[in-house]
Amino acid sequence: MLQCTAFTELPEMGARVALMGLADGPGQSAEAPELDAFLMCELGEHEGGKGVEHAAQLWSASPAAGRDLWMFWADADGRRKFRFVELLPCPAAIHQLSVKDGDACVLYDRHPGAHSWDVTDPLADLMAERIREEVRRDRDGGGGGAGGRRC
Repeated sequence: MLQCTAFTELPEMGARVALMGLADGPGQSAEAPELDAFLMCELGEHEGGKGVEHAAQLWSASPAAGRDLWMFWADADGRRKFRFVELLPCPAAIHQLSVKDGDACVLYDRHPGAHSWDVTDPLADLMAERIREEVRRDRDGGGGGAGGRRC
């Protein structure tokens, strides 16, 4: 399943207030994490109609705290509405070859749709392929001089 492509500008003041309100959060502003100006929905593809929310993780707590800060947004009545919620992580894990090796779902508990390991991020895949191509060209002596193709 492909990742949802919805994105939004981060309401920075709301995000900072939400971070400061966390019981086991980053605390003082000097400890506050750097926030991206834009966030992309981390869920798998889903309908983007009226009332449907998109979600992005803002901050991940320590394992002892056990909760993460998520931002949800939806377009309603011609306006974008945001909310910040502290949620438990999804308890699902997929095990490979042994019980010790596996991946945990990085979404929140009771998220809609597929778990994170079933969601493909086409932009990240494209960027990784471009990097592999550049490494191959450099390794094979193709270089990236004036004649090289750049986007």
